[in-house]
Amino acid sequence: MASQTQGIQQLLAAEKRAAEKVAEARKRKARRLKQAKEEAQAEIEVYRAEREKQFKDFESKHLGSRDDVAAKIDTDMRSKMVGIDACMSANKEQVIQQIIKYIYEIKPAIHKNIRVD
Repeated sequence: MASQTQGIQQLLAAEKRAAEKVAEARKRKARRLKQAKEEAQAEIEVYRAEREKQFKDFESKHLGSRDDVAAKIDTDMRSKMVGIDACMSANKEQVIQQIIKYIYEIKPAIHKNIRVD
């Protein structure tokens, strides 16, 4: 009976060691996965920074800087506003006269949808 108890004890000890080894293997696997994830994230950040730099270089090469674009838009807008102001000044009096003409020259007429019974 003592040998059976000793055999059971050995089996339990072996099972415990096996469980510890499995737990340790799981921990190592988790650490490796975490490390791989961190390395992949670092590579992604490096790649993102590189692509962002390439985009900025391309943008500045082909479009100019944002300040240049904003200045060009501003000058275009100002030149168009000058043209609109000139057109308004040239036609202002004529438009006012037409409005006054329409206000003062009232021509009473019966509406085409009215029925006279």
